Amino acid sequence: MNHTAAELAHYLGARLRGDARATISGVASPERARATDLIYLASPRHRERALASAALCLVASPALDIPGKTVLEVAHPKLGFAKAAALLLQRPVSPVSIHPTAIIAPDATLAPEVTVGPFVVIEDGTSVGAGTSLGAFCFLGRGAFVGEGCCLHPRVTLYAGARLGNRVEVHSGAVIGSDGFGYVFGEGRHWKFPQIGTVEIGDDVEIGANATIDRGSLETTHIRRGVKIDNLVQIAHNVEIGEHSILAAQTGVSGSSTLGKGVVVGGQVGIADHCTLEDGAVAGAQAGIPSGKTIRNGQTVWGTPARPLEKFKRQYAWFARLPELAQRVRTLEERRTKEE
Repeated sequence: MNHTAAELAHYLGARLRGDARATISGVASPERARATDLIYLASPRHRERALASAALCLVASPALDIPGKTVLEVAHPKLGFAKAAALLLQRPVSPVSIHPTAIIAPDATLAPEVTVGPFVVIEDGTSVGAGTSLGAFCFLGRGAFVGEGCCLHPRVTLYAGARLGNRVEVHSGAVIGSDGFGYVFGEGRHWKFPQIGTVEIGDDVEIGANATIDRGSLETTHIRRGVKIDNLVQIAHNVEIGEHSILAAQTGVSGSSTLGKGVVVGGQVGIADHCTLEDGAVAGAQAGIPSGKTIRNGQTVWGTPARPLEKFKRQYAWFARLPELAQRVRTLEERRTKEE
């Protein structure tokens, strides 16, 4: 979608330097940009890349001088660029249609302007909001609810009773509402604990490809508004994830754990059962958080078992020196043996 530099400056609340009538139609990296693409400059060390780019317009901080370019000055260029991209790269509107191969229960409710792709299955009592798109082979189980403006990419599965808010995007292969992993051992076997709760996804959540979110056992698994979940993340039963938290790929969150607002979880983090990560906590990549552990507000942890970042760095420095220290111990032992 084409916009002028003046229109983008108004949208971003940016100060404009240069040609207000410059046309901007897309976004790109400096090396791949065309004249009508927008780029951004967040650091002085990339200034030469911006100067050499074919792009005529860029987002940059007020402190950076970029001669010969139209500049949209904002305090946080990367954020400004992302917001501009949301305007310039609006998702193409899918043609409103229901594919003839789709199987839709007679009592399912589909609002106007819903797109249903090939081989979609929608079971009894399901509701789909206006402007939602269901990709090929999606499955919506009995009594599931999907809000307005959602996008379910191909092969997304919603088990019975799962609920999605508005503007939720779910990527291919994700499974929402499957049974949690709950068993009780007795009489020589594992007895399955009831998995009869549900899962509720808030507005503006994005769920990556092949992610899995289990229903509650007796209660509800909650994913609150604005949460972003990467590919291959596993979220267990009765988990609560607060608003605008973010979980990177291959993370696992065990049952009944609670993540507060604005929590950041790196890739391959393991969070055991009944843990609490309070608002603003950060768990570095591959951290392991033991059962029942609490990470306090704004605290950053790393390592397994997870510990405060400064402590982890001190301990890791000593760990790297273990071969040297072991040799020193052997030398001292040999010297003592000779002296005796």
